[in-house]
Amino acid sequence: MNEELEQLIQEVKSILPWLLAAGIVVAGYHGVRKYVANRRAAASEAVANAYTTEELEDAATKFKGSKIDGVIRLCLAKSYYDSANYDSALDIYESLVGKAPDGFEDVPVVGKAQCLEALGKYDEARVAFDAFAEANPKSYLLLTAKLGSARCVAQGGDRDKAIAALEALKATLDDDLDKSRVDSTIELVKRYEKRAERSLFEAADAAQKQLEEESAKSDAEKKPEAEAPKGEAKAASEASAKTE
Repeated sequence: MNEELEQLIQEVKSILPWLLAAGIVVAGYHGVRKYVANRRAAASEAVANAYTTEELEDAATKFKGSKIDGVIRLCLAKSYYDSANYDSALDIYESLVGKAPDGFEDVPVVGKAQCLEALGKYDEARVAFDAFAEANPKSYLLLTAKLGSARCVAQGGDRDKAIAALEALKATLDDDLDKSRVDSTIELVKRYEKRAERSLFEAADAAQKQLEEESAKSDAEKKPEAEAPKGEAKAASEASAKTE
C-alpha cells in the first residue's frame, strides 16, 4: 500500500521472533504461560512465512485473539489493498482504529483513508487525511497523509490547487527523500485527467456506436476488393477481343 507500511511489516517480521523468544523464556516457569508463549511463537512464524492473502487469512483465523492478532490483520489488510480488494482492507483498518498494536496506532487510520481514496470517495478520504495530519504533526506517516490529501484534491477535480499545495509542502522539507516523494506525487498529479462519469446506458450506447462505426468502416474497405475482380475480368475480355 505505502512504503512506510511495507517497511513496518518487514521490521515486525524481523523483530517479532526475538520479542516472542524473550516472552517464552519468562513464561517458561508456568504451564499456562508457556502455552501462550508457544502460541505467540507459532503466530510469529505464521506471519514470517505468509506470502499470500490465503496464508494470511488462515493465520488471522488460527491466531484470532492472540497477542499478535493485530499485526496479522494489518498484514492481511495490506495484502487485500495490494490485490485491489479495498472493501475488505477498509473493514480491517476500521476495526483496528484505536485498537492497533503498540507502535502501529497510526497505520489503520491512514490505511482507512487510503482505502477510501482507492474506492473513489475522495472527499471522505481527504477529510480523513487532513484530520490525521492535524492531530499527528510528529507522526512518521504525516507526509504520507499530506500526499494523500493532495491526491484527493486532484482527483476531486482541482489539479492546480493540489500542485500548489504540494509545492508549498516541498518548501517546508529538508530531507531529500521526502522531497523526492513530493516530486513524484506532483508528476503523478500533473498526468492525472479526471474521467467524466457516465451511466451504464451511456456507456452501452457509446460501445454500440463504436461497433457500428467499425463495421461500416470494415464494409467500406472490403467493397473495392470485391469489385476489383470484375474490373480485371472486363479488362482481360477487351484485351482478348483486340487480339482477335
